Amino acid sequence: MRTVELLPDEATEARVRRVWERLAQAGMPSLAGHRHPTNRPHLTLTTASELPWDARPALSSALSVLPLPLRLEHTLRFDGRTSVLAWRVVRDAGLAALQRQVRELLPDAGNPLFEPDDWVPHLTLGRTRSQADPWPPALLPAELSEPWEGAFTRARSYDTEGRTVERLPQ
Repeated sequence: MRTVELLPDEATEARVRRVWERLAQAGMPSLAGHRHPTNRPHLTLTTASELPWDARPALSSALSVLPLPLRLEHTLRFDGRTSVLAWRVVRDAGLAALQRQVRELLPDAGNPLFEPDDWVPHLTLGRTRSQADPWPPALLPAELSEPWEGAFTRARSYDTEGRTVERLPQ
C-alpha cells in the first residue's frame, strides 16, 4: 500500500515531536518510541495500492498548492483494535479541496476512512492496543489545549511494504 501525506513546517514538526516526548516521559503511548527513520509527523490524505506513473503528473499539479495553512486544535481519540490519540487538524477549504482531488486521482484506494466526507484530518500522537484509558486528560501536555498555526510545506508517499518514502512531487 502507498500513502499520500503532507508534512508540516519545521516548527510544527518540532512541536509535535516535543509532545511525543512529553507523552512518553509521562508513561503514555507515544510515537516517540517508534524509531524507524521514516517516522515523522504527517497528515495522510489518502491511501492507494500503488501510485501509477500516469497519475503522477496530475498528482504533482494538485500538490503544487503547497504550502497550505495548518491549524491544530484539540485532541481526538479513535477507538477500535488500536486506540489512537491525535491532534486535530482543522479542515479548511484549501485542505479539503486538496484531499478530495488527491483521492479522486487514486480511486482504487479502497479505504472508506479517506472518502472526503468521512476523512478526519489529524496528526497522530500515540497508539496502543491497551484497553485501559492510556491518555488521562489531566496528564496530557499543555500544548495540546493551545491552538497552533503553521503550514504544510511538502508531500511524500510512504510504501508500507518496503518501508520507504518518496518525496512528492519528484
